[in-house]
Amino acid sequence: MTDPIAPSDPTAPAASEPDGAPRIAALDILRGLAILGILFMNMPEMAGSIWAGWTDPRHYGWSPADQWVWWLRELFAEGTARCLLELLFGAGMVILTDRIAARAGEVAMIGRYAWRQVVLFAFGLVHMFVLLWPGDILHTYAVAALLGLFFRTRSPQALLALGLVMTVFDFAGGVASYQAARQQQAVMASVAMHRAAGQPLTSVERAGLVTERDRLAELARRKARDEGRIALEDRMRSSGFTDWVRSAWSTGIVLLRDGELDSVWEALSTMLIGAALYRWGVLQGERSSRLYAALAVAGYGLGISLRVMNAAATLRFDGAPTMGWATYEVGRLAVTMGHVGLVLLVLGTSLGRRLLRPFAAAGRTALTLYVAQTLICLWLLYPPFALGLYGRQDWVAMMLTALAVDAVLLVAANIWVRHYRIAPVEWAWRSLVEGRRLRFRN
Repeated sequence: MTDPIAPSDPTAPAASEPDGAPRIAALDILRGLAILGILFMNMPEMAGSIWAGWTDPRHYGWSPADQWVWWLRELFAEGTARCLLELLFGAGMVILTDRIAARAGEVAMIGRYAWRQVVLFAFGLVHMFVLLWPGDILHTYAVAALLGLFFRTRSPQALLALGLVMTVFDFAGGVASYQAARQQQAVMASVAMHRAAGQPLTSVERAGLVTERDRLAELARRKARDEGRIALEDRMRSSGFTDWVRSAWSTGIVLLRDGELDSVWEALSTMLIGAALYRWGVLQGERSSRLYAALAVAGYGLGISLRVMNAAATLRFDGAPTMGWATYEVGRLAVTMGHVGLVLLVLGTSLGRRLLRPFAAAGRTALTLYVAQTLICLWLLYPPFALGLYGRQDWVAMMLTALAVDAVLLVAANIWVRHYRIAPVEWAWRSLVEGRRLRFRN
């Protein structure tokens, strides 16, 4: 790059790690953008039904303006803030484990890093079952980071290869499901043709009829289940505090039971890729502007193309097979790399650093901002008390609300870091990890 961001850059924030290690401004800026961006993903499930957010976007409102907002969110934001946080978590794993191992040795490093993730896991459970956000990611990242510890000494090439192989497994599973569904469609087309011609059905076609009957029954069962979940959640989250707690707990338990393995797999694969990119200096802004331009062009070119196709298939609302089953993770990773390339390309200019510098404060206070988003949205804007706006906003209103909340938090983060060396939730977490009260003020 023409002028890469580095710890010695004058725009970089002062050191504030508990052990005095310098921070890396580019990582803080990326983390700040990611933590603020994740609210745009969480907002529909905070402002309305979680189950509707995963099954039918029309539940929140479907005016032409809502559809435009949904398309923009789907193409550029869906899953990318989470993906960027996972990349940065992988980079953080390398930074922390290398530093601890250099000072205290491998054995001590393993114990200290494992304890750090145990505490983070506990924070995640508190976030889920006390602050009542079932979509918490902290506990998932803690588990994935513990697993990632086994691969920390691998070469960047090996880390990247392993992360991509894990992504390919998701792709292969989706392709297999898609091909099976298309094969079933072909069988049913053959059944229709033979029936129209008055011809007897083959054994394959008769078996296909049984499969189709079971498939339609399963689709009907899932549709009834989803509609029941949405109606129940809408009622419980609007009726009172006790019902809200019960709804959040039951949803959290279902997500832990049915989705945690997939979530950990996704997080671990992306963390390994992030660890490789950090070891190559990519995430720190240490590579050439040509590389970052290529990342942006290739990432957006591939990712947006896949997402246009997948979004169009989603809007059919017919449950038909779609390659989105296979390409979701590829598209998510590609668009995220496009974001990384664009941000670091902009950071290679003095104007870009001035424009993006405020987001470094958000990166330094990311854990606190993540919890603050929950407190503002779930406990002020959308609970069954206080402002009580649950279920009253369409897509446009929800995204404007997310923008307003993020703007407030960004200003607050910049004010905070002027006076304090560590944010409140980070202070509590790291104090527990260190076993001592860390210094709070600058």
